[in-house]
Amino acid sequence: MSESDAPGRAAGDVPGKVPEPSGVDLARVALRAAREAARARGDAAQQKKQARRGGLRSGARADRRDPMALGAAINRLLSERGWEAPAAVGGVMGRWPEIVGEDVAKHCEPERYDEDERVLVVRCDSTAWATNLRLLAPTLVARLNEDLGHGAVRLIKVNGPGGPVRRYGPLRAPGSSGPGDTYG
Repeated sequence: MSESDAPGRAAGDVPGKVPEPSGVDLARVALRAAREAARARGDAAQQKKQARRGGLRSGARADRRDPMALGAAINRLLSERGWEAPAAVGGVMGRWPEIVGEDVAKHCEPERYDEDERVLVVRCDSTAWATNLRLLAPTLVARLNEDLGHGAVRLIKVNGPGGPVRRYGPLRAPGSSGPGDTYG
């Protein structure tokens, strides 16, 4: 029997030697190599593009980096920093006449808001108006909490008119304030 007559062998095959791929096998190997090369080129091009741009950029989808209106940007800043309550109270101070009415606003004005204690401090120009505002305080607290959200203002502290500033020093006696006291 000759080599070409042996079962499973083609003419020219040498026993113990792996046959060279041909036809379809060569095409499969070439296709696999081409796909891997294209994938590598695509990955390299994508990395190069990202490096050139400084990272990924916003695409068709909405993103934090997209431009936005000033009001929306301020609202986002307020919420990120936790400044909603102080900003809302600041708005109340600007709208004080609308909230309490023109007559009360002429004689009483908000001075400050203590965020930790949730206390709004209001100064009145007379003791009569201070007494009147103390009587209105529960109603005002309810109205403010309606506007700002529940629990934003727990208490309104009402101060009467401020007296003259007393200055103590080496040339003054405590409690004296006369027309001749002009140095300070």
